Amino acid sequence: MTQRPHVICHMTSSIDGRLHPSRYTASPDGAVKDWSGAYEAIHDRLGADAWLVGRTTMGELAKGEAHPPTEPGAVERPVHVAASNVKTWAIAPDTKGRLHFAKPDIGGDPVLVLLGSEVSDAHLAELAGDGISYVVAGTPEIDLGEALGILRSRFSVERLLLEGGGAINGSFLAAGLVDELSVVLAPALDGSTEREGIVSFGAEGLKGRLQLSLESADRLDGGALHLRYRVLQP
Repeated sequence: MTQRPHVICHMTSSIDGRLHPSRYTASPDGAVKDWSGAYEAIHDRLGADAWLVGRTTMGELAKGEAHPPTEPGAVERPVHVAASNVKTWAIAPDTKGRLHFAKPDIGGDPVLVLLGSEVSDAHLAELAGDGISYVVAGTPEIDLGEALGILRSRFSVERLLLEGGGAINGSFLAAGLVDELSVVLAPALDGSTEREGIVSFGAEGLKGRLQLSLESADRLDGGALHLRYRVLQP
């Protein structure tokens, strides 16, 4: 079996499992800034070599527009390494090659993009020209397990924080690629039936695919709890 990084899914959640604090109810014990601050502090304490978010979130952080070179020339496949001696990578899956970047890092963390095999050479040339690393899958869809193996072998990622939306978190969990679940549980509710939860995996859900074993439960400032679980395969 290919060795991969230790993966921790680290999220903030309302009591009803929603992930967008801007829609949470208020609490007399604390506010969004308290819960977000606790989340970020724990993120730092977990000491990961990389963090991974979904394409939509990375698009909001990247703030770029398409700017492919006029003549792409030769490009590297399947792996292009644009930065060395990296302490922490900022990673996003982008199967179709739709992300564009205004700079090669997010908050000082160099960007690394995971792409599907059908991505164009022009897009790869744009990323390389921007100083951005990438991994191109051997198939149109990204094999998450294979990608994790490459992150470990080529980019020295030993510990990764998965901080995506419900769909990508669910995909990693369903594939048996998550070792721990870390949740900052805010004393709040969202209440909408149309909002995305911290984990989703289609109509079938995750029943029978994994088990959770409580490791710790700590009370935080602002009335929040930090819950940490080991993820076990049944």
